[in-house]
Formats: sequence, structure tokens, C-alpha cells
Amino acid sequence: MAASVARCCLAAVSRYKRRGFGALTVWTGLRPGPLCACCGHSFQQEKRFASRNRPEGKVLETVGVFEAPKQQGKYETGQLFLHSVFGYRGIVLFPWQARLYDRDVASPVSDKAENSTGHGSKEVKGKTHTYYQVLIDARDCPHISQRSQTEAVTFLANHDDSRALYAIPGLDYVSHEDILPYNSSDQVPIQHELFERFLGYDQTKVPPFIARETLRAWQEKNHPWLELSDVHRETTDNVRITVIPFYMGMREAQNSHVYWWRYCIRLENLGNEVVQLRERHWRIFSLSGTLETVRGRGVVGREPFLSKEQPAFQYSSHVSLQASSGHMWGTFRFERPDGSHIDVRIPPFSLESNKDEKTPPSGLHW
Repeated sequence: MAASVARCCLAAVSRYKRRGFGALTVWTGLRPGPLCACCGHSFQQEKRFASRNRPEGKVLETVGVFEAPKQQGKYETGQLFLHSVFGYRGIVLFPWQARLYDRDVASPVSDKAENSTGHGSKEVKGKTHTYYQVLIDARDCPHISQRSQTEAVTFLANHDDSRALYAIPGLDYVSHEDILPYNSSDQVPIQHELFERFLGYDQTKVPPFIARETLRAWQEKNHPWLELSDVHRETTDNVRITVIPFYMGMREAQNSHVYWWRYCIRLENLGNEVVQLRERHWRIFSLSGTLETVRGRGVVGREPFLSKEQPAFQYSSHVSLQASSGHMWGTFRFERPDGSHIDVRIPPFSLESNKDEKTPPSGLHW
């Protein structure tokens, strides 16, 4: 099932990119979880497609109409979209203006005003790039699990909480180019427990889904722990690694301060050859003077294949230091079909704690 879902979602994305119009349709019926398709084809063509690939007990149902992507400006709160890489449906909550440090783009060394430095790497000038905080449709999460963790925003729990971390599932950060926009006449087009808490419906607005006061209050209260500020990207032998670090806060433990960060990583195959992730090799430098080396098989217990049909994998992890800042860098080792290996560089990124040091929240407060 998962493989056919992925092929169908990618087919919808491919047809959208070629034509830029048409309806977004999904399989609905006895079991949850969509198979996406774009009905730019005629009805008869679509019917033949359905007869070959239709899951038992499901019918093809239109859920919206694709729109032209924005080349200028940003998407507003309430914009529905299909993710161009992972194929899930989502809705924009609010934008973030991040600094993108792309090591595939040459920069003059003399320009140091906005540089991000790394160990043994060239200096890179950051440029402003728009990302979005989004809700993921819960019906799509089971079908993207092989290519992406069902993303969640994790927070550091309070001192009196027995859990070190807690998460709000179904939240993701997506770049502007990840968004394939569509509209829908459905007043609740996204299934997520926070949808109706965060968004209301106003048919006079475009898009018709508007921020409730609870969304504005949640964003303001949790801004230091939600804010996306720096994005780091580098490509080695057609495999691109993108890293987004987030500061999570500080805790006291055994008479010392422990600082926590979350980092989200996307591995993306830009070529035609299938590669498989085999190993990770991290170097973690702390301002306290320590340098730690971490080696292991795969990531988050997986060794994903990256192919032309399923080119990307995304995951999140966490790191803690007994210092207020540090750096991380390293390599991912990929294996080619002939058994040879590629050591793909992970772009070096800073771990900074220059945020408001108030206590992170222990839950959702309205």
C-alpha cells in the first residue's frame, strides 16, 4: 500500500508541475489515508487509471482545485497545499523569514556581514528565504511514514515534569517551493486536532480560512521555541542535505546548565541513481571545549533508499550541551547499487542559545 501511495502522490505532483492546473482528487472509503491524483486527464482516462489502481472499497473523490504557485510574495495563513516532495495535504499557519546558507552557491569571502562559518568549510553568505509553519492532514500521515517522520514540534518540559520532551504532532516547516497551492469548498478540509482551534472559516476572505485568536496567542507565547531562523544546505554527488536547527531552552541538572536543541534534516537525491543511507558520522563541538564523535548505522533506526520515485527522507533529532553554544557537522555514508560508497557532507551549523531564556511551555495553553 505505501509504495502505491507514494507513486500516486508523486504522479499528482508531476502532473501539477507540468500543467499547473486541475483538481486534486483522493481515494476515500473504508480505510483512512488518501492516494492522491491530479485529474488533469479526461474522465475516461481517470476512470481507467482508477480501475487499475483503486484500493478495494474506495472511490476517487475531488477535494480541491490546484492554483498557480506564487512566484512573488508569500502565502497567507489558511492557504491549502500539497507538499511537492512528500505528497501530503496541509494548511499554512504562518510564515517565517529564515536565513538560508546554501553551500552550493559561491559567495565572496570578503563579505562577512551575514556569514555562517563551519569547521573546515568555506564561508557562506546567507540570504532571506520564506518558510512556513503548517498543519499536516492526519489522514496522510500513515502513508508518508516511510519517507518522512510524521513531523512534530517538540518542547522542553518543565522541571517538575517527568518527561524530558513532549511533542505536538502533525506540525511541519516547509519552504516556499515545497508548496503546491490548491483551494477547496470544504469548510474543514484538513483533519488535525488543532485545525478548528487555530482556524475559522470566512467565505468572504481569500483564502477563506482565517487565524483565530488562539493561533495568534499560541504563536506569540511560543515564538522563541517555534522560530525558524537559520537553514543550512549542501550537495555532494547529487545528494543534498538540508539542516534546520532550533533552540529549545536550558535546564539545570546536577548543579550545571544543560542546553537543548532540536534539528530537522532532509536527505534528498537529485540524481537518477538509487542510493541507500548506511551510516552517520557526527562531530559535535561545545563552547566548553569538548569535541564529541558519534557514529552509527542509518538514522532514527532506518537506512532509507533514495530513488527518482521517492527521492527524499526527513527526520528530526535532539542534542544537548553543557555550554550555551556549539557547532555540529559530519557526513552521511550512502551506498550505490554497485556497492561503492559516497560520503555526503552535512553542512556545518551553529547551536546558539541567544533566545529569551524564559521557561519553555509545558503544554498547549489557550
